[in-house]
Amino acid sequence: MRVVIQRVLEASVVVDEKVVGSIQNGLLVLLGIEDADTEEDIHWLSNKIVGLRLFDDQDGVMNLSVKDIGGDILLISQFTLMASTKKGNRPSYIKASKPPIAVPLYELMIATLSNDLGKAVQTGIFGADMKVSLINNGPVTITIDSKNKE
Repeated sequence: MRVVIQRVLEASVVVDEKVVGSIQNGLLVLLGIEDADTEEDIHWLSNKIVGLRLFDDQDGVMNLSVKDIGGDILLISQFTLMASTKKGNRPSYIKASKPPIAVPLYELMIATLSNDLGKAVQTGIFGADMKVSLINNGPVTITIDSKNKE
């Protein structure tokens, strides 16, 4: 699994001109899923996302997690994160999981993040044409690949 995590002042996702998910202070998480991903990847990533110290403490030091500040998470499925750009100029998405594999893993990620955060996670709609808006705070943007835990 690959994620792009952005610290945001606000974020929302629109599908068919309707807001289907929105948050205020918290994290926008873009999620890419591949066939090799497992429940272990989900639990490791969820724990990492909820625990990352990306928010300022009283001294202005990034020392607090989204859970520490009572923040929210907006999770968006994004198969293009699994793109390979090795050959030519047209990305290949062959590594991105198809819905029969990806949807159950995406739903488990929603449930796991909600449990770890202690409240419901906002989401987009899997496979939909989504319009995502955000105000990046910082900017602070982190990428994580569960297959390359660094």
